[in-house]
Amino acid sequence: MWPAVAAVLFVVGLFADATAAVSEGFERGCVRFTGDALGGIARLGAWCVSWPELRHEGDVGYYRARVDRRVAAWTARASAPHEPKRRRPPVECEIPRRDHRGVGGWYVAEAALAQGWELRPTDVHKEVRLWWSAASRVD
Repeated sequence: MWPAVAAVLFVVGLFADATAAVSEGFERGCVRFTGDALGGIARLGAWCVSWPELRHEGDVGYYRARVDRRVAAWTARASAPHEPKRRRPPVECEIPRRDHRGVGGWYVAEAALAQGWELRPTDVHKEVRLWWSAASRVD
């Protein structure tokens, strides 16, 4: 099925490219349509769940462990010593909603605060943003 869809999109793309070369209004409309379609796909992805997430629906322990692993991974990255001529360790991170949807943003805040993170202005419907407080200390 995917090769057929790809072939159809290829043919439509050829037609659209030929028409856009002649009509500037069609080109603007095509770009706007593409942006809207990709934006819709991105919003749809926020609602989709993977098989493990579906299997563990309602399992608070699964999501707590998932948040703990994610925060621990960011803590390990942020607390790594700076190596000369290398990029500095990250001082900000985001924990996406799909990782904490089973336990809520408050659990992310508790787990992160226990490991030295501070909360940043956040839209909890999308993610919980954190800042590594040790980054402001001068060694």
